Amino acid sequence: MSKTSCLDRFYGLLGDLEGKIGGSRRLGDCHGRMGWPKRGVYFFFEPGESRFAKDFFPRVVRVGTHALKANSGSTLWGRLRQHKGTTNPGGGNHRGSIFRLLVGDAIQRRSPELMIESWGCGQSAPQAVRQRERPLEIRVSEYLADMTFLFVAISDIPGPDSMRGNIERNAIALLSSYDESSPEEPSSDWLGRFSTREKVCRSGLWNNRHVEESYDSAFLNHLEKFIREM
Repeated sequence: MSKTSCLDRFYGLLGDLEGKIGGSRRLGDCHGRMGWPKRGVYFFFEPGESRFAKDFFPRVVRVGTHALKANSGSTLWGRLRQHKGTTNPGGGNHRGSIFRLLVGDAIQRRSPELMIESWGCGQSAPQAVRQRERPLEIRVSEYLADMTFLFVAISDIPGPDSMRGNIERNAIALLSSYDESSPEEPSSDWLGRFSTREKVCRSGLWNNRHVEESYDSAFLNHLEKFIREM
């Protein structure tokens, strides 16, 4: 099956998923009382990013999951909440979300007045450093708030060999344009083009892992199964 055919099937399955869960959700509107499954895989869309060759259907810009370590207790909503950030006070913690880190990196490169040298440095930071980073954290939260996403429930056992990890890895590889031209190219003004991470710029995704890998189209059968079971 060609990459174009696999992409068409993938997006067709996301259309089915959208019907199953009653539509995509805007991250900024989400909270913990929305009936989230315990574990799953999510697919983010970004305003202005479309499949230009396919009637401007929204283009997936990030794929993610959680609980890829044995005995992990992380949940789907817990992971999404890390990406969303906080509202009172406004901000977030990019050291707990690679999604936030990557978006903030691109924002400050596009807007040098927001540049903060400590961004992305270390697994933790003292309060004074985080306070200086807060204006950029707020901008990241504002940017991510407008993104929408779909999610598929997959309640398998936490670990690196989980089916969630399989679907995440293969979906990223399929969507990526890192090694070859793809019909899913980002728009000319996509924020990710300002990223200092080559993998983000070349892949067209807010992902820094699996973008240079090959995909196994069999993952689409697994994705279809889990969507049907929802």
